[in-house]
Order: sequence, then structure tokens, then C-alpha cells
Amino acid sequence: MLKGQLKISFWPALLVLAVVVLTTRLGFWQLSRAHQREALNAHMLEYRYETPIPIDGKRLPLASIEYHRVVARGRLMPERVVLLDNRPYQDQPGFYVVMPLALDGGGTVLVNRGWLPRNSEDRTQIGSFRTPADEVEIVGVARANASEAFELGHGGSAPHTKIRQNLSIDEYANETGLPLQSFVIQQTSALDDGLVRDWPVQTADAQRNYGYMFQWWAMAIAALGFGLYAARRAARSHSQDKE
Repeated sequence: MLKGQLKISFWPALLVLAVVVLTTRLGFWQLSRAHQREALNAHMLEYRYETPIPIDGKRLPLASIEYHRVVARGRLMPERVVLLDNRPYQDQPGFYVVMPLALDGGGTVLVNRGWLPRNSEDRTQIGSFRTPADEVEIVGVARANASEAFELGHGGSAPHTKIRQNLSIDEYANETGLPLQSFVIQQTSALDDGLVRDWPVQTADAQRNYGYMFQWWAMAIAALGFGLYAARRAARSHSQDKE
């Protein structure tokens, strides 16, 4: 009888212990992620005031340049423009205008030039904006992409279309044959082109990770409390059976 009782108690106790260990570890992982995001926020604040890094034909890895201020000179390529749809600004629907810049030193880099309002009745009617024919100097922030929006599948980002939902640098490079840099310049410099460049301040949301951390640890405490409660009830039941 005692041997059977031990077998019945062992597996529930092991399950509770596994849940406590797993949720505790997940809480510490979220704590680590929060610290990483806080460090990234400190770096982004530092990068905001640094001297822009010149971009030439040399290909730069994303990890070494992301969030840094950069400057590039060259000619914009309006024939290769991509309009990223569903990018609202002040509750108004619109596009991000993304265009390659042929660099003076060779190679190309994608530039998110800014926001353009959308025709509310016909999304294919593109508002007017200007693209200088001469060489320009673009100052901005290096980003991993031109912004990403939710989409079901990839139907909204089909190649060789002007209006898309998202734009992958690698896929666009394969599509066009352009030797693209591994990042997109989010333009901040002024240019008389009719586009809006009122970018939101970029921050890494560490508070969300702290929230997840507390949730995981609350689950660990709840699992431990449930295990102790169940063990106490089992002990009382066993004691009553003996009597």
C-alpha cells in the first residue's frame, strides 16, 4: 500500500516541480531581454547625436550599422520605387515611399524617403511627390527594414509591383539585381519633395519584457502554491485513512 502511495505522489510532484523550474527560467530570460533592450535604448540615444557615418560602395553588415546615423551621396532611382501600403500618419492612410539610391562609390542602398497620403477612394491613385534628378545627400538612420506591417501570407508583397505591404531587402535585391546594402536608410534630412518625415522616436520596449517576467514568476508561485496545497490535502487524507 505504501509503495503504491509513493508512486501516485511522485509524478504529480515531478510535474509541479517541472512547471516551477520552467516558468522561473522563462522569467529570468525575460529579465535578461529587458536588460538587453535597456542597453539598446541607451545606445540609440547615444547614436542619435553622433556624427553620421559615410556610406560608400563597401557593404556593411547590419549588426555594425543598425540604429546609427548615416550619410550617403548618390542619385535616387524613381523607376524602382516601392510604396509600402497601410502606413497611417495622424490617423490618415498613406504609404512609405521607398527608393534605391545609387551610391557615388558604387553599390546601392534603399532609402525610406518618407510618408505620402493615400487617396481614400482609390488606393492606386498615388499623390504627387518630387524626386531630384541630380545627385543628393541623404542623412538618416540605418534600419533593418523600411518598416513591417502585418500581412496574411505574401500576397500583398508580390515582386514587380509598385504597391506592396512589406519589402524584404534580400528579395528586392534578387528581383532587381541591385547590389544593395544590408539596411535601409530612414531619411531624416530635409528635401523639397512633398513627403512627410515625422518619424516616431525609436525605442526598444523593455517594459513589455518586465511584464512577461512577472507573469512567468506569478505562474511559478501559483504552481508551487498549488503543489503545496495538494500535498497537504493528500497528507490529511492519508492520515484520516489510517484512523
